[in-house]
Amino acid sequence: MIFRIVIAGTKDAIWREITKTDELQATMFNMRLHTPALEPGQPLQMRTANAKYTGVVGTIEEVDRPNRFVHTLRFTDGNDPACRITYELKDADGGVEFTLIVDDYEAGSKADKSLRRGGPMIVQTLKSVVETGKAPLSTRALYAVFGLLAPLTPKRMKSEHWPLDNSSVERKS
Repeated sequence: MIFRIVIAGTKDAIWREITKTDELQATMFNMRLHTPALEPGQPLQMRTANAKYTGVVGTIEEVDRPNRFVHTLRFTDGNDPACRITYELKDADGGVEFTLIVDDYEAGSKADKSLRRGGPMIVQTLKSVVETGKAPLSTRALYAVFGLLAPLTPKRMKSEHWPLDNSSVERKS
């Protein structure tokens, strides 16, 4: 799967949005990136604002600031195997060409379906955040609904079940 867009911004601004750990990432479903360090071999997680739930676990594979960031990704709400996520940033007319590439996913899986729906939203939200400073209204409304539905989050997604280490990437529960 490949999702591509040109963003009127700088590589540094886009890089910050996809790798920041000090605040929520509007681009990534309003979750916060947790990792001991932005270095190959380090685990990463995407957690809810209150850190109560972990939606994604993975391992950082490549960091070439501000051109390329690669990590594995596994959703914690199912048992699908991890896939690979690559973000590429290239200078382009009018700004930066941002490409989101998903590899090594199981065709037809729940993760495949989620990534096909989420990919376009991620690139469009990233464009909006970098160009305007905020996510589109429709995305912000969706995140508000997510907040209201938080009490219905599956217990298996509680962060206490997902230690911040590489063992959680392969966890099958």
